[in-house]
Amino acid sequence: MTSATATVSHTAAVARLGYALADPTRSAVLLALRTGPAYPSDLADAVGVSRQVMSNQLACLRGCGLVVATPEGRRASYRLADPHLAPALDELLQVVLSVDPACCTGETCGCV
Repeated sequence: MTSATATVSHTAAVARLGYALADPTRSAVLLALRTGPAYPSDLADAVGVSRQVMSNQLACLRGCGLVVATPEGRRASYRLADPHLAPALDELLQVVLSVDPACCTGETCGCV
């Protein structure tokens, strides 16, 4: 496997991803969007936050370049901005399980 040299742009992009993942609500949104687009109201219900909080978190994720909105009439759905992000988040979950195997045990675990 060839290793690319990280540029200032790469470092900034990784820092934006880290910033997004540092907040549990933003992390939950990114993980929820791995399976496909969703509406903010559905994401708010799934994550357990108000619609205003979800709006703020989605604005942050858009600013980080991690999600994009697709207008659909009076609503908009959100999806991951890059198709590489879903498998990267899947891999990150594997790292989490390696670091903390107790975080997800039993048949009820749905994170992998």
